[in-house]
Amino acid sequence: MSKIVTFGEVIMRLSPPGNRTMKQSHEMEFFFGGTELNVAASLATMGCEVQHISCVSDDFVGESAVSFIRGFGIGTIFIDKNEYPLGLYFLEVGSSVRASRIAYNRLNGSFANIRPEKIDWDKALEGCGYFHWTGISPGISESAYEALKEGLKTAQHMGIEVTTDPAYRSNLWKYGKNGSEVLKELVSYSTIFIGGVNEINEILGTRFSLNKEGFIEACKELKQQIPSVYKIFDKIRIGVTASSQQTQGRAWVNENYFETDLLEINPVVDRIGTGDAFAAGLIYGLKNFDDEKALNFANAACAIKHTIPGDINYSSVEDILEVMNGNSGGRIKR
Repeated sequence: MSKIVTFGEVIMRLSPPGNRTMKQSHEMEFFFGGTELNVAASLATMGCEVQHISCVSDDFVGESAVSFIRGFGIGTIFIDKNEYPLGLYFLEVGSSVRASRIAYNRLNGSFANIRPEKIDWDKALEGCGYFHWTGISPGISESAYEALKEGLKTAQHMGIEVTTDPAYRSNLWKYGKNGSEVLKELVSYSTIFIGGVNEINEILGTRFSLNKEGFIEACKELKQQIPSVYKIFDKIRIGVTASSQQTQGRAWVNENYFETDLLEINPVVDRIGTGDAFAAGLIYGLKNFDDEKALNFANAACAIKHTIPGDINYSSVEDILEVMNGNSGGRIKR
């Protein structure tokens, strides 16, 4: 099986235990993650060969992060180190009517200061079948944008499938470039779009509605303006409260619309990384199933991640298939 390559920040998450606020807690739990790393780790857990490209701090924190990544069997040869601190964020996990809250400290971290010239993209993408990126990376810094752009050009030249979750984060993009314009440029090197109406509207400057008809029209416009994209997959989240969520997948492929059933998660343990679990499930599904089954697999992966603390989906293929096939009663396995 061809390997999967991911590119993005390795970031540390700090959270008070349980559902406490920082004001009432004197200790913090930490997890290593990062949007693209979450995808890589989930795919490695499902048995895929994965290589992650990034930059971490040249200290014991960065070394701990690399050791954590290696524990999944992910290749780390293209993870560089520099003198800047590892990026981090703080999370208060909400419950019921109280929303979760996040504060980031990443814009002068090690990944923000990645050196594009140090990445040998021809070597890094050798034997690669899928290259995955998200809109987080180019928003962090100009050097991260330049590194990613070079990787995407190389991937396009090599005929690699490029999956993108072009998430726009308004708290990023502090270095002078227009986020929407950059994302549209980078999506033009991609082939599989993981996003919905909000993402398409942000990139194209359109105002399509969020319903089914709006999604289909948005997909048609995206393919018209960016012909390299030939498959579009979307994750819908319906939040009842912070502790109760529903997920559904929908897609536009070969001029055909299809969707999954709704999956309900109650109670939610941790919703961080659920979109990354969807992306990883989709990539695994596209490598192993037809498009409709891939979407159902992705939705099940997203749903089950809501029950796992931390940023990463530790579920196996068998775990996800059980949820996909309706075995969601939570009976003890003996």
